[in-house]
Amino acid sequence: MKNILIFGGTGQLGVSLCRRLSRDFTLTVLTRNTHQKAYRLKTSANAGYLSIVEGSIFDENKIRDLVNKSQIVINLVGVLDEKNKANSFENVHTKFPYLLSKICLEYKIEQFIHVSALGIENAADSKYAKSKLDGEKVIRENFPKATIIKPSIIFSVSDQLTTRFMSLLSVLPVFPLYYGGRTKFTPIHVSDVAELIFYIITNEIISKKIEAIGPEIFTFKEIIQILLKCMNKKRILLPMPLPIAKLTALFFQLFRNPLLTLDQLRLLNPKYPNIKSDGGKTNFDIGCPSKLFFEETVKSYSFNWRTGGQFSIIKNDK
Repeated sequence: MKNILIFGGTGQLGVSLCRRLSRDFTLTVLTRNTHQKAYRLKTSANAGYLSIVEGSIFDENKIRDLVNKSQIVINLVGVLDEKNKANSFENVHTKFPYLLSKICLEYKIEQFIHVSALGIENAADSKYAKSKLDGEKVIRENFPKATIIKPSIIFSVSDQLTTRFMSLLSVLPVFPLYYGGRTKFTPIHVSDVAELIFYIITNEIISKKIEAIGPEIFTFKEIIQILLKCMNKKRILLPMPLPIAKLTALFFQLFRNPLLTLDQLRLLNPKYPNIKSDGGKTNFDIGCPSKLFFEETVKSYSFNWRTGGQFSIIKNDK
Protein backbone atom coordinates (compact mmCIF):
# COMPACT_ATOMS: atom_id res chain seq x y z
CA MET A 1 0.00 0.00 0.00
CA LYS A 2 1.36 3.41 -0.97
CA ASN A 3 2.11 5.97 1.70
CA ILE A 4 1.05 9.60 1.17
CA LEU A 5 2.85 12.40 2.98
CA ILE A 6 0.66 15.45 3.66
CA PHE A 7 1.79 18.90 4.72
CA GLY A 8 -0.98 21.12 6.10
CA GLY A 9 -3.16 18.14 6.97
CA THR A 10 -4.73 19.63 10.10
CA GLY A 11 -6.66 22.38 8.29
CA GLN A 12 -10.16 22.30 6.85
CA LEU A 13 -9.11 20.63 3.60
CA GLY A 14 -6.53 18.43 5.27
CA VAL A 15 -8.98 16.78 7.65
CA SER A 16 -11.48 16.09 4.86
CA LEU A 17 -8.71 14.79 2.61
CA CYS A 18 -7.36 12.43 5.26
CA ARG A 19 -10.83 10.92 5.70
CA ARG A 20 -11.06 10.33 1.95
CA LEU A 21 -7.58 9.00 1.32
CA SER A 22 -7.28 6.75 4.38
CA ARG A 23 -9.69 4.25 2.83
CA ASP A 24 -7.09 3.37 0.20
CA PHE A 25 -3.69 4.58 1.43
CA THR A 26 -1.57 4.95 4.55
CA LEU A 27 -1.00 8.57 5.49
CA THR A 28 1.67 10.58 7.25
CA VAL A 29 0.82 14.12 8.36
CA LEU A 30 3.36 16.65 9.58
CA THR A 31 2.06 19.25 12.02
CA ARG A 32 3.88 21.80 14.12
CA ASN A 33 1.90 21.00 17.29
CA THR A 34 0.22 17.63 17.76
CA HIS A 35 -1.60 18.73 20.93
CA GLN A 36 -3.25 21.80 19.40
CA LYS A 37 -3.66 20.79 15.78
CA ALA A 38 -3.92 17.02 15.46
CA TYR A 39 -6.89 16.19 17.68
CA ARG A 40 -9.36 16.43 14.77
CA LEU A 41 -7.24 14.06 12.69
CA LYS A 42 -6.96 11.25 15.22
CA THR A 43 -10.41 9.84 14.40
CA SER A 44 -10.08 10.33 10.64
CA ALA A 45 -8.59 6.92 9.86
CA ASN A 46 -8.46 3.36 11.14
CA ALA A 47 -5.65 2.43 13.48
CA GLY A 48 -2.38 2.01 11.62
CA TYR A 49 -3.45 4.03 8.57
CA LEU A 50 -2.56 7.48 9.87
CA SER A 51 0.71 8.64 11.43
CA ILE A 52 0.90 12.16 12.88
CA VAL A 53 4.41 13.59 13.16
CA GLU A 54 5.32 16.78 14.99
CA GLY A 55 7.80 19.09 13.30
CA SER A 56 8.41 22.24 11.32
CA ILE A 57 7.99 22.63 7.58
CA PHE A 58 11.41 24.32 7.63
CA ASP A 59 13.18 21.33 9.21
CA GLU A 60 14.92 20.02 6.08
CA ASN A 61 16.29 16.87 7.71
CA LYS A 62 12.87 15.80 8.95
CA ILE A 63 11.28 16.55 5.58
CA ARG A 64 13.88 14.44 3.82
CA ASP A 65 13.27 11.55 6.17
CA LEU A 66 9.49 11.68 5.66
CA VAL A 67 9.69 12.11 1.87
CA ASN A 68 12.08 9.16 1.65
CA LYS A 69 9.39 6.92 3.21
CA SER A 70 6.59 8.08 0.88
CA GLN A 71 5.51 7.61 -2.72
CA ILE A 72 3.13 10.59 -2.99
CA VAL A 73 3.48 14.07 -1.45
CA ILE A 74 0.69 16.64 -1.05
CA ASN A 75 1.24 20.25 0.03
CA LEU A 76 -1.78 22.04 1.49
CA VAL A 77 0.16 24.59 3.55
CA GLY A 78 -1.03 28.16 3.26
CA VAL A 79 -1.70 31.30 5.32
CA LEU A 80 -4.22 34.07 4.72
CA ASP A 81 -2.35 36.71 6.70
CA GLU A 82 1.21 37.22 7.89
CA LYS A 83 1.32 36.72 11.65
CA ASN A 84 5.11 37.00 12.00
CA LYS A 85 8.28 36.98 9.92
CA ALA A 86 8.70 33.20 10.12
CA ASN A 87 5.20 32.62 8.73
CA SER A 88 5.40 35.24 6.02
CA PHE A 89 3.76 34.75 2.62
CA GLU A 90 7.18 34.37 1.03
CA ASN A 91 8.38 31.71 3.46
CA VAL A 92 5.19 29.64 3.45
CA HIS A 93 4.03 30.01 -0.16
CA THR A 94 7.35 30.27 -2.02
CA LYS A 95 10.39 29.12 -0.05
CA PHE A 96 8.78 26.02 1.45
CA PRO A 97 7.35 24.78 -1.90
CA TYR A 98 10.79 25.38 -3.42
CA LEU A 99 12.46 23.21 -0.78
CA LEU A 100 9.78 20.52 -0.85
CA SER A 101 9.63 20.19 -4.64
CA LYS A 102 13.42 20.00 -4.82
CA ILE A 103 13.50 17.17 -2.26
CA CYS A 104 10.64 15.35 -4.04
CA LEU A 105 12.64 15.34 -7.26
CA GLU A 106 15.73 14.10 -5.46
CA TYR A 107 13.86 11.15 -3.94
CA LYS A 108 11.96 10.40 -7.17
CA ILE A 109 8.48 10.85 -5.74
CA GLU A 110 5.76 9.38 -8.00
CA GLN A 111 3.30 12.26 -7.59
CA PHE A 112 3.61 15.72 -6.09
CA ILE A 113 0.35 17.62 -5.66
CA HIS A 114 0.38 21.28 -4.63
CA VAL A 115 -2.69 23.34 -3.68
CA SER A 116 -2.46 27.01 -4.69
CA ALA A 117 -5.30 29.50 -5.26
CA LEU A 118 -7.64 30.62 -8.03
CA GLY A 119 -7.96 34.12 -9.46
CA ILE A 120 -4.51 35.42 -8.50
CA GLU A 121 -2.74 35.67 -11.86
CA ASN A 122 -3.37 39.39 -12.36
CA ALA A 123 -3.34 40.52 -8.72
CA ALA A 124 0.09 42.15 -8.93
CA ASP A 125 -0.64 44.43 -5.96
CA SER A 126 -1.24 41.51 -3.55
CA LYS A 127 1.66 39.99 -1.59
CA TYR A 128 -0.44 36.85 -1.05
CA ALA A 129 -1.05 36.41 -4.77
CA LYS A 130 2.56 37.09 -5.73
CA SER A 131 3.89 34.56 -3.20
CA LYS A 132 1.44 31.91 -4.43
CA LEU A 133 2.39 32.49 -8.07
CA ASP A 134 6.09 32.42 -7.23
CA GLY A 135 5.49 29.12 -5.43
CA GLU A 136 3.82 27.64 -8.52
CA LYS A 137 6.76 28.80 -10.65
CA VAL A 138 9.50 27.26 -8.50
CA ILE A 139 7.56 24.00 -8.19
CA ARG A 140 7.20 23.73 -11.95
CA GLU A 141 10.92 24.43 -12.36
CA ASN A 142 12.01 21.90 -9.72
CA PHE A 143 9.41 19.17 -10.30
CA PRO A 144 7.89 19.42 -13.80
CA LYS A 145 5.56 16.45 -13.16
CA ALA A 146 3.83 18.25 -10.28
CA THR A 147 0.06 18.78 -10.46
CA ILE A 148 -1.09 22.17 -9.18
CA ILE A 149 -4.67 22.58 -7.95
CA LYS A 150 -6.12 26.09 -7.82
CA PRO A 151 -9.39 26.08 -5.84
CA SER A 152 -11.90 28.88 -5.58
CA ILE A 153 -13.11 29.68 -2.06
CA ILE A 154 -13.67 26.45 -0.12
CA PHE A 155 -16.67 26.15 2.18
CA SER A 156 -17.86 23.66 4.81
CA VAL A 157 -19.26 23.52 8.33
CA SER A 158 -15.70 24.03 9.64
CA ASP A 159 -14.60 26.80 7.27
CA GLN A 160 -13.52 30.37 7.90
CA LEU A 161 -15.88 31.71 5.24
CA THR A 162 -19.55 30.90 5.72
CA THR A 163 -19.27 30.29 9.47
CA ARG A 164 -17.42 33.54 10.12
CA PHE A 165 -19.80 35.57 7.97
CA MET A 166 -22.88 34.02 9.59
CA SER A 167 -21.42 34.79 13.02
CA LEU A 168 -20.99 38.42 11.99
CA LEU A 169 -24.38 38.62 10.32
CA SER A 170 -26.06 37.28 13.43
CA VAL A 171 -24.94 40.32 15.48
CA LEU A 172 -24.37 43.15 13.00
CA PRO A 173 -27.44 45.12 11.82
CA VAL A 174 -25.41 46.53 8.90
CA PHE A 175 -22.91 44.55 6.84
CA PRO A 176 -20.31 46.26 4.61
CA LEU A 177 -19.93 45.36 0.96
CA TYR A 178 -16.44 46.00 -0.35
CA TYR A 179 -16.31 47.05 -4.00
CA GLY A 180 -20.09 46.91 -3.90
CA GLY A 181 -19.97 43.12 -3.48
CA ARG A 182 -19.39 42.68 -7.22
CA THR A 183 -16.46 40.23 -7.07
CA LYS A 184 -17.37 36.83 -8.55
CA PHE A 185 -16.68 33.46 -6.90
CA THR A 186 -17.30 29.79 -7.67
CA PRO A 187 -17.44 28.31 -4.15
CA ILE A 188 -16.53 24.63 -3.88
CA HIS A 189 -17.26 22.31 -0.97
CA VAL A 190 -14.27 20.87 0.85
CA SER A 191 -15.36 17.28 0.13
CA ASP A 192 -15.38 18.02 -3.62
CA VAL A 193 -11.77 19.26 -3.42
CA ALA A 194 -10.80 16.15 -1.45
CA GLU A 195 -12.49 13.98 -4.06
CA LEU A 196 -10.60 15.81 -6.81
CA ILE A 197 -7.26 15.08 -5.15
CA PHE A 198 -8.22 11.40 -4.76
CA TYR A 199 -9.21 11.35 -8.45
CA ILE A 200 -5.86 12.85 -9.47
CA ILE A 201 -3.96 10.26 -7.43
CA THR A 202 -5.90 7.20 -8.56
CA ASN A 203 -5.86 8.26 -12.22
CA GLU A 204 -2.14 9.09 -12.00
CA ILE A 205 -2.63 12.60 -13.37
CA ILE A 206 0.66 14.50 -13.54
CA SER A 207 2.05 17.76 -14.97
CA LYS A 208 -1.34 19.49 -14.88
CA LYS A 209 -2.74 22.75 -13.56
CA ILE A 210 -6.36 22.24 -12.52
CA GLU A 211 -8.80 24.91 -11.38
CA ALA A 212 -11.14 23.53 -8.70
CA ILE A 213 -14.53 25.22 -8.94
CA GLY A 214 -18.05 24.61 -7.75
CA PRO A 215 -21.10 24.27 -10.02
CA GLU A 216 -22.32 27.87 -9.51
CA ILE A 217 -21.04 31.44 -9.86
CA PHE A 218 -22.02 34.08 -7.28
CA THR A 219 -21.01 37.64 -6.54
CA PHE A 220 -19.90 38.38 -3.00
CA LYS A 221 -23.19 40.19 -2.42
CA GLU A 222 -25.16 37.14 -3.57
CA ILE A 223 -23.17 34.92 -1.18
CA ILE A 224 -24.09 37.17 1.74
CA GLN A 225 -27.74 37.22 0.66
CA ILE A 226 -27.79 33.41 0.54
CA LEU A 227 -26.31 33.21 4.04
CA LEU A 228 -28.96 35.61 5.34
CA LYS A 229 -31.68 33.54 3.69
CA CYS A 230 -30.36 30.37 5.30
CA MET A 231 -30.28 32.15 8.68
CA ASN A 232 -33.80 33.57 8.37
CA LYS A 233 -32.43 37.05 8.97
CA LYS A 234 -32.51 40.43 7.26
CA ARG A 235 -29.65 42.90 7.34
CA ILE A 236 -28.75 46.15 5.61
CA LEU A 237 -26.00 45.52 3.05
CA LEU A 238 -24.10 48.77 2.73
CA PRO A 239 -21.53 49.42 -0.03
CA MET A 240 -18.41 50.82 1.65
CA PRO A 241 -16.31 53.52 -0.04
CA LEU A 242 -12.81 52.26 -0.79
CA PRO A 243 -10.93 54.83 1.37
CA ILE A 244 -12.99 53.83 4.41
CA ALA A 245 -12.58 50.16 3.56
CA LYS A 246 -8.79 50.61 3.54
CA LEU A 247 -8.87 52.28 6.94
CA THR A 248 -10.97 49.47 8.45
CA ALA A 249 -8.64 46.85 6.93
CA LEU A 250 -5.62 48.60 8.43
CA PHE A 251 -7.34 48.51 11.82
CA PHE A 252 -8.52 44.89 11.59
CA GLN A 253 -5.12 43.55 10.59
CA LEU A 254 -3.73 44.62 13.96
CA PHE A 255 -5.65 41.75 15.58
CA ARG A 256 -4.37 38.20 16.02
CA ASN A 257 -7.08 36.76 13.75
CA PRO A 258 -8.06 39.73 11.57
CA LEU A 259 -11.47 39.90 9.93
CA LEU A 260 -9.86 41.63 6.96
CA THR A 261 -6.37 42.75 5.98
CA LEU A 262 -5.32 45.32 3.41
CA ASP A 263 -3.91 42.54 1.24
CA GLN A 264 -7.19 40.60 1.38
CA LEU A 265 -9.07 43.76 0.46
CA ARG A 266 -6.96 44.04 -2.70
CA LEU A 267 -7.97 40.49 -3.67
CA LEU A 268 -11.65 41.45 -3.35
CA ASN A 269 -11.27 43.78 -6.30
CA PRO A 270 -13.75 42.72 -9.04
CA LYS A 271 -10.81 42.92 -11.47
CA TYR A 272 -9.63 39.61 -9.98
CA PRO A 273 -12.68 37.30 -10.27
CA ASN A 274 -12.40 33.98 -8.46
CA ILE A 275 -13.79 31.98 -11.37
CA LYS A 276 -12.49 29.81 -14.20
CA SER A 277 -9.80 31.60 -16.17
CA ASP A 278 -9.81 31.95 -19.94
CA GLY A 279 -8.44 28.69 -21.29
CA GLY A 280 -8.13 27.15 -17.84
CA LYS A 281 -8.81 23.45 -17.26
CA THR A 282 -11.14 22.65 -14.36
CA ASN A 283 -12.18 19.61 -12.36
CA PHE A 284 -15.23 19.39 -14.64
CA ASP A 285 -12.99 19.15 -17.70
CA ILE A 286 -11.04 16.17 -16.35
CA GLY A 287 -14.15 14.21 -15.36
CA CYS A 288 -14.43 15.06 -11.66
CA PRO A 289 -17.33 17.54 -11.35
CA SER A 290 -18.31 19.18 -8.07
CA LYS A 291 -21.50 17.69 -6.64
CA LEU A 292 -22.52 19.95 -3.76
CA PHE A 293 -24.42 23.21 -4.31
CA PHE A 294 -23.77 26.22 -2.13
CA GLU A 295 -27.17 27.20 -0.72
CA GLU A 296 -28.41 23.65 -0.27
CA THR A 297 -25.26 22.65 1.63
CA VAL A 298 -24.99 25.77 3.80
CA LYS A 299 -28.65 25.35 4.75
CA SER A 300 -27.82 21.96 6.30
CA TYR A 301 -25.66 23.57 9.01
CA SER A 302 -26.95 27.16 9.14
CA PHE A 303 -29.36 26.30 11.99
CA ASN A 304 -26.46 27.09 14.34
CA TRP A 305 -27.04 30.77 13.54
CA ARG A 306 -30.84 30.78 13.37
CA THR A 307 -33.16 31.91 16.13
CA GLY A 308 -34.50 28.65 17.54
CA GLY A 309 -31.52 26.63 16.30
CA GLN A 310 -32.19 23.25 14.76
CA PHE A 311 -35.90 23.51 15.56
CA SER A 312 -36.38 26.66 13.50
CA ILE A 313 -38.09 26.62 10.13
CA ILE A 314 -36.60 28.37 7.13
CA LYS A 315 -39.08 30.71 5.53
CA ASN A 316 -40.40 29.72 2.13
CA ASP A 317 -39.30 26.10 2.68
CA LYS A 318 -41.87 23.44 1.85
